[in-house]
Amino acid sequence: MQTLTLESTASRAPGWLWAAAALGVLWNLYGVVQFAGTFTPAGQAAMTAGMTAAQAALYLSLPGWIGVAFAIGVFGGLAGAILLALRRRAARPVLAASLLGYGLLFAGDAYHGVFAAIPAQLAILAIVVVIAAALSGVAEVAARRGLLTTRNTH
Repeated sequence: MQTLTLESTASRAPGWLWAAAALGVLWNLYGVVQFAGTFTPAGQAAMTAGMTAAQAALYLSLPGWIGVAFAIGVFGGLAGAILLALRRRAARPVLAASLLGYGLLFAGDAYHGVFAAIPAQLAILAIVVVIAAALSGVAEVAARRGLLTTRNTH
């Protein structure tokens, strides 16, 4: 006789968690592509196409720590979203670091006049920060509800 067992609802991840993790992975993969493009001449030319000469010069002369902040944001976001999909507790600090990276990027862009020179960048980066905050918030809620573990037992 065959016995059927149903997976308990406590061990299954709710749909909202899967959706957030999947969208987070896709969003941050796009960010990785954008980040990688900043290191190629073709990518830099594409990014600066449509900018005035002054805007392009400003954008290309930003200090190195801006790129580091971007890297922390995007790679932290990708790693955190993957950890969220795997339901690991480590998603919380990794996504928090991503949010911090994007917050520093936002502050750096504001300080160096990027938003004044390229107003559209304000809206773009604001959306990026909101999404990073949402992913970090999802990880916090998932952790409080006991949906994240230190190892994969699901």
